[in-house]
Amino acid sequence: MALWRIRATVDDRPGYLSVLAASLALRSVNILAVQVHTTEAGAVDDFLVDAPDTLDEAELLAAVERGRGRDAWVARAEAQGLADQPTRVLGLAARLVRDPDCLGELLRNLLAATAVTWRPTAGRSRPGFTDTVMGLPDPAGGCYEIRRAAPVFTPAEYARAQALVDLASSITRRTDELVTVVLTDGAEVTVRPAAPDDAGALAAMHERCSARSRRRRYLAVGGPSPAKLHRLLDPAHGVTLVAVVRGPAGGEGERIVAMANMVAEGRVGEVAVLVEDAWQRRGLGTALLRRLVTNAGRAGFAALVAHAHADNVGLLRTVARMGRPGPVDRDGDLVTVTLPLVARAAAGKTTTPAAVKA
Repeated sequence: MALWRIRATVDDRPGYLSVLAASLALRSVNILAVQVHTTEAGAVDDFLVDAPDTLDEAELLAAVERGRGRDAWVARAEAQGLADQPTRVLGLAARLVRDPDCLGELLRNLLAATAVTWRPTAGRSRPGFTDTVMGLPDPAGGCYEIRRAAPVFTPAEYARAQALVDLASSITRRTDELVTVVLTDGAEVTVRPAAPDDAGALAAMHERCSARSRRRRYLAVGGPSPAKLHRLLDPAHGVTLVAVVRGPAGGEGERIVAMANMVAEGRVGEVAVLVEDAWQRRGLGTALLRRLVTNAGRAGFAALVAHAHADNVGLLRTVARMGRPGPVDRDGDLVTVTLPLVARAAAGKTTTPAAVKA
C-alpha cells in the first residue's frame, strides 16, 4: 500500500462526496483523512489515501473522474501526512512562538509551497491569492510571495496562512514591547505585557507579598480570587504589565516580582501597582507607572486615576514623581489622585504632552 494525496472539485450537493468515495473504494483505495475547502467553483475535497501499490497516478485520476470529480490533482504523500491538519497547524504555531524568525519556512511547510520569496516592499506581492501565487505581509516589514504550481490555492489555505501571520504579528509586537529597566540599586528587570499563561507565576507573587502589600493594592484584606487574577491578566479594556526576573541557576526560569494594571473607563484609566515586598523602594513601581502613563498617552486617554489608603505613602510619592499635578480627593481613609494626560494651554487649545520615557 502507498500514501497519496488527492484533491478534486465536486459539486457542493448532497451525495456527491459519497459518489467520489465509492469510486475510490472500488479500486481498494482507503481514505485516511479528508478536508473540504469551500470555493465558488464547488467543494474542493482534499484526501489522504492509502492505495494498493499496483495503482499509479493515472489510475487514481481515472477513479476520481469516474466519481464525478474534476480539476483533479494527485501526488505521492509522506508518512507525516498522517497527522491531521489541526495538529500540524498547532505544531507550526508552537514552533513560531519559539522562533518568530522562521515564519517564511513555516509558510512553506504549511502550504507545501515550491517557493517562498521575501520582498522588502509589497510591490506586486500584495495580500491575496491567485491559483498559484499568494501574497502575505511580513509583520517585521516587507512581504512574502508564495508560489505553488499545483494544486491551486484555496480560500481555506489563505485563511490558515493569514492566521499564522497574525500570530507572528502578535509575537513581534510583544517582543517590541519588552523593556529592560535598571533599578536604583543596579538590578535589572524586564517589563512586558502580561499573558494568560502568567497566571501561575502571578499567583505565586501574590503569595510572596505581605498582607499589608496586598491590602494596599486591593484596598481590602486578602487578595484577588483566581478568576479576578485571570481578568487582570487580560483586561477587556486596558493593559497589564508585569516585571520579571530570571530565577537562580537550577531554579524557576522566570519570576514575576511586580504587576501594574490600567483599566479604562471611557477616556479615563484607573491604575494600580503591586510590587513584591523584597523589590519595593528600588524604583520599580515608578518605572511601571511611567510605562502605563506612556501607554495611556498613546491611546488618547484624558487622565489616569489611582486610589489608595491615606497611609500608602509609597504610592502617593510614586504618583507625585510623574510630574503631572492634578486633583487629589479624600473620602475618609481613601485618597484618589488624578494624573492629567491632556493639558489646557493658555490659549484654550488642547495639547497632548510628550510621551514619558520608561
